[in-house]
Amino acid sequence: MRNTTTSTEPDRLSPGDIARTLLWTVVVASALANMATSFGGADTWVHLVCGAVTVLCAGTLVVRNLRGRR
Repeated sequence: MRNTTTSTEPDRLSPGDIARTLLWTVVVASALANMATSFGGADTWVHLVCGAVTVLCAGTLVVRNLRGRR
């Protein structure tokens, strides 16, 4: 029996898919790092850096999503 749903080209990730995956990975990692430093009692600058990275990456994801809807 022949499978008619397969295409001749292999599935490939677009650069946008790769960027979105990396941004989500950084958001999760920086949020976890911020939480770990909170429980570990690290200096304030460590919290600020982790929070800034989280906000910048999350903001980038939001902007990319809003621009993609156009």
